[in-house]
Amino acid sequence: QVQLVESGGGLVQPGGSLRLPCAASGSIFSINTMGWYRRAPGKERELVAAITSDGSTNYVDSVLGRFTVSRDNAKNTMYLQMNSLKPEDTAVYFCNARVRRPTTLRLVDYWGQGTQVTVSS
Repeated sequence: QVQLVESGGGLVQPGGSLRLPCAASGSIFSINTMGWYRRAPGKERELVAAITSDGSTNYVDSVLGRFTVSRDNAKNTMYLQMNSLKPEDTAVYFCNARVRRPTTLRLVDYWGQGTQVTVSS
């Protein structure tokens, strides 16, 4: 089995920063793309940022220039650095990883439990 654990969420004032780590553990041969998603109250889940195993990234337009996604492949960990936070960034943030399993070599998607980010004065 594979577990994804997010942390780092909390309450921050507008203009502030947070860093969200997502650590993957368990039966992992390799990890392809990893991504951060968020679900705001009353809205559908959206992809915020994604990063491939070779470091290519993409972002939703609303966070360009403010958020940075990175990963440490040796630690199977992904990070989301969030700067200049706005109230509209308030959401539950979820980590996703496309994992290649060691025995079957199949690609399987896994999700973390989510971490709440609240931006408010």
